[in-house]
Amino acid sequence: MALPDWARAHGPSLFSAAIRVQASDFDVTEELGFDFTGDGEHDYLFIEKTAANTEWLSRQLAQFAQVPARDIGYAGLKDRHAVTRQWFSVPRWNSPEWQQLEVDGVRVLDQQRHNRKLRRGAHKANRFHLVLRGELPRKDALDERLATIRAQGVPNYFGEQRFGRGGSNVALAGAWSQGRRLPRHKRSIAISAARSYLFNQILDARVRDQSWNRLVSGDVANLDGSGSVFRVNEVDEDLLRRCDELDVHPAGPLCGDGSSLEDVSEEQASWLQALRDARVKPGTRSFRLRVADLECSRDTDSLILEFALTRGAYATAVLREIADVHDESRRA
Repeated sequence: MALPDWARAHGPSLFSAAIRVQASDFDVTEELGFDFTGDGEHDYLFIEKTAANTEWLSRQLAQFAQVPARDIGYAGLKDRHAVTRQWFSVPRWNSPEWQQLEVDGVRVLDQQRHNRKLRRGAHKANRFHLVLRGELPRKDALDERLATIRAQGVPNYFGEQRFGRGGSNVALAGAWSQGRRLPRHKRSIAISAARSYLFNQILDARVRDQSWNRLVSGDVANLDGSGSVFRVNEVDEDLLRRCDELDVHPAGPLCGDGSSLEDVSEEQASWLQALRDARVKPGTRSFRLRVADLECSRDTDSLILEFALTRGAYATAVLREIADVHDESRRA
């Protein structure tokens, strides 16, 4: 199914561009944000992979180390059509010799010891080096847009990849909400797609009424870069200042048990009911995304963007505020 054209906050796209013409056009480096103990039963491997899927690689590591695949840890799924560097944890039960690992497109860059398995979402941030190819906009227009993004951030939409090719994960959510029995991993995908779609719809309304980047009485506020949230009963001068400084952001619901929304379609109402019936734990997500260390350089027909985003954020949320981007890796 076609996804909605969720609203942009900073005006129309400046130009049309292609991304991932080659794998190196999308370069991501994970930052953990914690220190290693230096001992313990887990090897932590910092791995560079090209055109390789995170889950597939975790199975290769499990096979090499002769441990169950479920015992391999990683903080997040990284794009396949890209060059990515991320950490994996592997139990040391069989003392694997990692310098002997041979997997196409894979290099072990660093090895550490730690006393705990790496859990999903445990990383702090991701750093991006992206190449957009196309006929570039005027320098002054681009500089103005980038300055706005640095100062105001961007709407924190879930990216298209969350919803599957052609919206297939949204269709899966619909089937699940109507009672179709799904394998555990597909059920998890359906739940994530439903919650993400509902969040994007809520955020879209805030973008359209220009309140996505300011606190409103009754909001939940999110402390930048953390999972810490608090209720805003009254917006005072201190909160206004902190919001302007991108220290706190308005946040919206990730729907679950007990959640209710107004003005939803019949299909979305069925998702909500299914989330309640499944007792999915509700959560929150910031409406606004701070784009750290945003830098730009340009060549004749390409634009190079570098920036850092907190965990759980999508680079496409930044790109869509600059360009109408076509992902070449998704072309049939």
